[in-house]
Amino acid sequence: MSFASEFKEFAMKGNVMDLAVGVIIGGAFGKIVDSAVNDLIMPIIGRVVGNVDFSNMYLKLADAPAGTAETLDALRKAGVPVFAYGSFITILINFIILAFVIFLMIKQMNRLKREAPVEAPPAPVTPEDVILLREIRDSLKK
Repeated sequence: MSFASEFKEFAMKGNVMDLAVGVIIGGAFGKIVDSAVNDLIMPIIGRVVGNVDFSNMYLKLADAPAGTAETLDALRKAGVPVFAYGSFITILINFIILAFVIFLMIKQMNRLKREAPVEAPPAPVTPEDVILLREIRDSLKK
């Protein structure tokens, strides 16, 4: 078997295709969670905490060059080292939400697996000679 045909056989197995679909859907789901956190959850948390914008929470670890704006993006572009703890908080919330959703999905899948009805195996078919022997035995007892 050639290397190419062996690779084709491997790539077309169900598990590899399932994994590929899972990675693609996971990437799309990750973007949805990022948007939900950045656009919906973090503004509400910032408002509750007191009009705090987590995306611009940082500490400069060096002086910025003259004329550099005091925003996180501008400082990073200027090469100023920053301790961006606000970005970390946002990513941490992303992770917690994503982990919670995955937990709920796995919990639901496990529940569905348990609820699947278990069919009893069919009763073994009794051979005809055994049936005849039983009838003879029963008739002799009378």
